[in-house]
Amino acid sequence: FLKLIQEVHKRGMKVVIDGVFNHSGTRFFAFEDIVKNQKKSRYADWFDVTSWADPSVPGSKFEYKSWWNTQTLPEFKEGEHSFAKPVWDYFFNITRRWMDPNGDGNPSDGIDGWRLDVPNEVAHVFWKGWRTLVKSINPNAYIVGELWGDASPWLQGDEFDAVMNYRFARASVRFFIDTNRLQYSPKQFDEELADIRKSYPADVNYVVQNLLDSHDTDRLLSMIVNPNRKYDDNNGLRNNPDYDISKPPEGAHATMKLMVLFQMTYVGAPMVYYGDEAGMWGADDPDERKPMVWPDLAYDNETTHPIPGHTRSNDVVAFDSTIFEFYRKVIEIRKENEALRWGSFQTVPVAGSQNMYAFQRESAGNSVLVVLNNSDSTETVTLPLNTKATFRDVMNGNEQFVTNDGTLMLTLVGKSGRVLVKIIE
Repeated sequence: FLKLIQEVHKRGMKVVIDGVFNHSGTRFFAFEDIVKNQKKSRYADWFDVTSWADPSVPGSKFEYKSWWNTQTLPEFKEGEHSFAKPVWDYFFNITRRWMDPNGDGNPSDGIDGWRLDVPNEVAHVFWKGWRTLVKSINPNAYIVGELWGDASPWLQGDEFDAVMNYRFARASVRFFIDTNRLQYSPKQFDEELADIRKSYPADVNYVVQNLLDSHDTDRLLSMIVNPNRKYDDNNGLRNNPDYDISKPPEGAHATMKLMVLFQMTYVGAPMVYYGDEAGMWGADDPDERKPMVWPDLAYDNETTHPIPGHTRSNDVVAFDSTIFEFYRKVIEIRKENEALRWGSFQTVPVAGSQNMYAFQRESAGNSVLVVLNNSDSTETVTLPLNTKATFRDVMNGNEQFVTNDGTLMLTLVGKSGRVLVKIIE
C-alpha cells in the first residue's frame, strides 16, 4: 500500500482512505482475542460486550452490540469521554502510521485524507481531538464525513472539512429525475440548493463532495429508469421486486449527462462513483458494487442469473466510450475555468420556460454562464444579464452568442445544457 501511495503521488493524484472508527470486523485481532479469552482478554474494554460466555455459568453466551445488529461488525464501546484510552490511542497510532509512515515529520509518503464512515455514531469529543492530530501531521489533509443529513455540527472548523453531500444528490434527483407531483420546479430546486449552502460556512461549500450515487445507493442510470421514490429507498430487488435492473435506454443517458454537467459546474467538489463514467448501471447492494467495466476487456453476456419472481434479459455489458468521453469533456471544462472551481454563484432568472435552470459563476478574469434544459423538448428562452458581452459555448463547438440590449436569447434541445464562457477582451 505504501508503494501504491508513492506511485499515485508520482502521477499528481491523491489518496483518501476510509476511516471506520465506530466498529470493526469479527476478524479484527482485538475482537478475536476477546472471543478466545472472554473477560480475561486484554481488550475486554474495547468493545460493547453485553454478555460474556462463562464456563462456570450454564447457558451463558457471548453477546455484543454490533453496527445495525449485523453481528459481523462489533461496535467499539464509548463512555462519557468517548473511547477507552487504549482504543483512543490505537486510532491515533494508525492515523500517524498512514499519514506519516516513517515518522520523519514529512507526510509526503503518506495518505492525503480520510473519508469517515458513520461519523455521527462517534462522539464529537473524539473527532475534535482527532482533527487536531490530523492537521498537526498534514495541515492540507482532507477530512470528509459520511453524513446524510444536515452536517453543520461537524463543519464548524474543529472537526471535518467536508461531508458527502447527499442533500445535493437528493435535490438533484427530485429536479432531474422525478416526475409529476414529486418533481422540483426550477424555483424549488434553487431554493433547496440555497438552503444547503446556507447551512454551512461559505468556504465549506467549495469542498463538500457533490455526489449523485455511491456504494450505498442504486447507480445513477438505474435511478433514472426507476423514478419517483424516496432517495435510496425501494431501490433493490430485496425490497422492491418491481425495480427495473435492465440496461437503461439511451434516453436515460441524456438525463445522466445533464445531471453530470450540473454536478461539474455547480459549487463544490464533484465525486464520481467508479463505473458511472463507464456506463455501469445497477440496483442497491450488492448490484451497484459489481467489478469495474474496462474498455480492454470483453464480458460474458450469455449467462443468466435468475432472480426469483423477476424476469431479466441478457443485457450486453460493455464499456460505454460515449459516456466516458462526456465525463472527460465536462471535467476538462471545469479544470479550464477557475470560476467553476472557486467562483461565486448566482442564479439567473429564465423567461419563457418552466423547465430551465440557469446560473452564473464568476472569479477574477473568468465568468461562466450555465443553462440547463430539463424538459424533453426544444425550448427558446431569454436571460436578463443586464450587460453587453460575447459568450462562447464550450459544450457545443464554441458557438458564439452576443447579448442584445443586455439580454441573451438561447435555444436548447431537450435534456441538454450550454456552458457559456464570457469572452473578456
